[in-house]
Amino acid sequence: MKKDLICYAFRPRAGWAKWFLIMRMILFFVMANLMLATASDGVAQSERLTIKANSTTVGEVFDMIRQNSNYNILYKSEDIDINRKVNVDVENATVEELLNQVFKEEGVQYVVRKNQVIIRSNTPPHMALLQQESRTIRGRVSDVEGNTIPGVNVLVKGTSIGTITDMNGNYTLDVPADATTLVFSFIGMRNQEITIDGKTTINVTLVEDTEMVDEIQVVGYGTQKKESVVGSIQTVEPQALEVPSSNISTAFAGKLAGVIAFQRSGEPGADGANFFIRGISTFSGATNPLIILDGVQVSQGDLNALSPEVIESFSILKDATATALYGTRGANGVMIVTTKSGKNLEKAKINVRIENSISMPTAVPDFVDGVEFMKMYNEAVIGRSTGDVPYSQLKIDGTRQNIDPYLFPNVDWYGELFKPYTMNQTANVNVMGGGKKMDYFMNVAANLDNGILEKFDINSYDNNVKVRRYAFQNNINAHLSETTRLSLRVNAQIKQKDAPSIGAQNVFGLVMEANPVDFPIMYPDYLIPESLGELDHIPFGGKSGGRYNDGYRNPFAEMTRGYSEGFESTVIATLDGEQKLDFVTEGLTFKALASFKNWSSTTVTRSGGVNQYGIDDISLLTTPPVDYSSYAYNFDLVGNVQNPTLGTTTGTTGDRNIYFQTQLEYDRSFDSHTVGGMIIYTQDEFMLNNPNGLIASLPKRRQGIAGRLTYGFGGKYLAEFNFGYNGSENFAEKKRFGFFPSAAVGYAISNESFWEPLSNVVSWLKLRASWGLVGNDQIGNERFVYMSDIDLNGAGYTTGIDQNYTRSGPVYNRYANNDITWEIGEKINVGMDMELFNKINITADVYQEIRNDIFLARQVIPTSFGTAGTDVFGNLGKVKNQGMDASIAVSHNFNSDFSMQLKGTFTFAQNEVLERDEPPFSTYKNLSRVGYPVNTLWGYQAERLFIDQAEIDNSPIQQLGGTVLPGDIKYTDITQDIDGLNLVNSDDQVAMGHPTIPEIVYGIGPSFRYKNLDFSFFFQGVARTSFFINGFHPFGTSSIRNVLDFIAEDYWSVEDQNVYAAYPRLSKMDHPNNTANSSYWLRDASFLKLKNAEIGYTHKFMRFYVRGMNLLTFSKFDLWDPEQGGGNGLKYPTQRVVNLGIQMSL
Repeated sequence: MKKDLICYAFRPRAGWAKWFLIMRMILFFVMANLMLATASDGVAQSERLTIKANSTTVGEVFDMIRQNSNYNILYKSEDIDINRKVNVDVENATVEELLNQVFKEEGVQYVVRKNQVIIRSNTPPHMALLQQESRTIRGRVSDVEGNTIPGVNVLVKGTSIGTITDMNGNYTLDVPADATTLVFSFIGMRNQEITIDGKTTINVTLVEDTEMVDEIQVVGYGTQKKESVVGSIQTVEPQALEVPSSNISTAFAGKLAGVIAFQRSGEPGADGANFFIRGISTFSGATNPLIILDGVQVSQGDLNALSPEVIESFSILKDATATALYGTRGANGVMIVTTKSGKNLEKAKINVRIENSISMPTAVPDFVDGVEFMKMYNEAVIGRSTGDVPYSQLKIDGTRQNIDPYLFPNVDWYGELFKPYTMNQTANVNVMGGGKKMDYFMNVAANLDNGILEKFDINSYDNNVKVRRYAFQNNINAHLSETTRLSLRVNAQIKQKDAPSIGAQNVFGLVMEANPVDFPIMYPDYLIPESLGELDHIPFGGKSGGRYNDGYRNPFAEMTRGYSEGFESTVIATLDGEQKLDFVTEGLTFKALASFKNWSSTTVTRSGGVNQYGIDDISLLTTPPVDYSSYAYNFDLVGNVQNPTLGTTTGTTGDRNIYFQTQLEYDRSFDSHTVGGMIIYTQDEFMLNNPNGLIASLPKRRQGIAGRLTYGFGGKYLAEFNFGYNGSENFAEKKRFGFFPSAAVGYAISNESFWEPLSNVVSWLKLRASWGLVGNDQIGNERFVYMSDIDLNGAGYTTGIDQNYTRSGPVYNRYANNDITWEIGEKINVGMDMELFNKINITADVYQEIRNDIFLARQVIPTSFGTAGTDVFGNLGKVKNQGMDASIAVSHNFNSDFSMQLKGTFTFAQNEVLERDEPPFSTYKNLSRVGYPVNTLWGYQAERLFIDQAEIDNSPIQQLGGTVLPGDIKYTDITQDIDGLNLVNSDDQVAMGHPTIPEIVYGIGPSFRYKNLDFSFFFQGVARTSFFINGFHPFGTSSIRNVLDFIAEDYWSVEDQNVYAAYPRLSKMDHPNNTANSSYWLRDASFLKLKNAEIGYTHKFMRFYVRGMNLLTFSKFDLWDPEQGGGNGLKYPTQRVVNLGIQMSL
């Protein structure tokens, strides 16, 4: 028995068993690769070489060694005559044996250390210094953001003694005693020379070299030298996307210039951000950007599942020059993500990240308690009618005194159903390596995100939200020859989500719809009368009279009545190859890519019936009982008996996509001229795995060609032309293909000779301008709108003497329109890239887009056309979208130990509806949506609350519904001068506030590094955005809705007749006059957040850090987190997350 107890004490809980298994698998994966890395190091020390060469130079022998092994030859030119001719004939020899043959009788000595061969002249004092008096210097190399840089060359100045940094940016180098300076170099960075001065630890920060013409920028279907790019493209470092969230899009806001992003929910698995590139340009079709992962279109969910560790580059394409190549898909901007590849390394590099985080709501709504609720409800009743109040003083006093929790319930539903915090875990492991012929990168990630719903012992299952995600990325590049490459990239994702059967989001809504005093959560067994017998179900608290099984919904019962289990899997496999065709003409390259993507989802929901019981209302008693402990409860079942046994429903869905492209590229320089070109063919097919009808079963197909021409002269004058020619199934044959061109020019004025006097101040300046057309074929959920949709078994026709004979017949659901075509956006962009003092980088763009031919159903059709009840679609809308976006980066190294950087972005995007199908509004022009932003709010203009009945009698009639009394909202008769009706009705609505989609998003934050310590924080905010608060009005249509605390603190009452109170006169039911959307309920949704903060410490191959997200919020609106949007605040709240992590580079 004792042994059983001991074993049980150390047995993992069932909920953690699978997580422990995953951690064991990851540990095995790490250990296996450690052994691989160790084995690879051993092989490097014992590599065998076979070289046969006559009358060849020493330098050529060194090249042969490098090409046929992993050895790196280091030497001083003054010590070795590399032009000396030698004969070499070795077979399966060590490098020492080969060198013995090369330097026989030459007085040369060499030292082999791992994969480095250090060759020196045979001067004993110097060799002694190297071998005996050398000293070891260690350090770390990072960029200005504190991100470590692998692969940096570290050399002793004036020698060939050196090394490279590992995957964590660390290096160790033995240097001669007389060494004075170390040189650090890396492609794309400025070289740094650091004086040794007796130091044994030297940490270095490298800064970006914007003058390096070979720096590469990702563009549509390829890359270009950054200096020659004339499109508007924003690039972000993958490290900037590292936030305490399993959804990468939560890092976008304020960090990507040109991207409008915000997060509406904190629910695990549904907490990704909504984001738009340069705002909204249409009010009908799709507004989301095109997302390209390793050349293949993917969904936002696929993007969110990526770990920052797998990302090599992340670019945002914004203007027509950057996106025209994507034709029909590029109208809303393009995000291009490229995953990492392996490298030719001495041994495999392993990186590990493990995090544990605590997550809690940023803010939650506050509710009144039971006593306050009853007092306010009574006041609402007597304030608009006569008669008895529903809650007696006995009920109020008993609740205040907490006499009996079942007779006098006072339930804090929010506190009962939700936890104050939860814990989450993340683990990520990747391995990178390779040789001259093949390289690889492999990443495995596991995330466990828990919700804040409480778990209760009344059920055997856990109804909390729980999301387990596993991701795998494997990239392999085979360099078949110097001109041929073949690559395979596989991305696999698995997502398992558990949740309440009614959905986590709905649980929050139910909290608002239940007050604290009408019934308890449940009744204990000892209170159940014997007359009911032994119950086979839980007796939940309830109240008769509602619309749900003749009762009101009990939030606790609804949350615990069942659960759902979801399983999703995604596999994306991409095979691409590249063949250089220099044998045809120099600079010509052929590329091809084929991919397959499959997504599948299965959901199993198990749910049982809920039985609720009510007891006699204690308010009906005229006198209190003498002894409450002996009070006879009178139980009544609410509604009909429900079967508590869990029933099962399942749902399955999925889709697959096949994509193929081929392209031919040309890139050549002639003296001062640089010429480039590309032509590409693409086609893709999308199909549902489980279609539910004939139309849905048909594949969606696209095909097209695209091209690009570039020209540069002298590194100063740049020009580019792009086009996309695409076909879509959505349109009739004559409209099926569209041509989308773009053109751009650039002027690198700082490369002019006359700019030299200014170069110390403005070290780089490039001006850009572009124009182009882009298309959008995602025009709603309709397919084949050029054909009529006819239901052959429609509603039918009724006839007969007594109208008692009905026969079904054909009914038009949609009339054909052969002229339906693309939404076409005309984009203009002007921008500049500038660097000041070699340390301040600024990029700024201003733009305008006119989106024409927006697809929508006609709203105004004469009845004489006979189309009533049938959709008629057309290209009827037009929107103008304009704005500007900018980014700034400032970096400064104070010394080798201390550096800082400041980064900031600003995005402004404002749209305006120019045309849409709507009534003429010749009389009530205030109702026209033309001239306002797409997401504008419309409502009534509130002045204040009515003072008294005399003011009501002398004011325009408030015809919104219900009897208007003093303390109700007074609205302005906007149309008084137009119709003279002296009446407020639906014709008096006007545009108000700002759009619900923010027009301004900004962010700024510094980062610091001092020796091994790094610290950063980032503020992000939005402005020019508004929302209505609604759905929160006390008591509601059900007379049971809870009351938010801010209402109780400031509402109009007979005792306090404040006509500017936060809430008008109370009503026991929703009062139409006071609940209508109006300026009274309009709120400024602007906010500023301390979005991220992080502090870390690096020691050797490990980095420890603490990282936080959504730490502080500053806003005029304080009822809930304004980023969640309007409504009543009862959504799954956005989360404040703090995590503790460790990163290791092995």
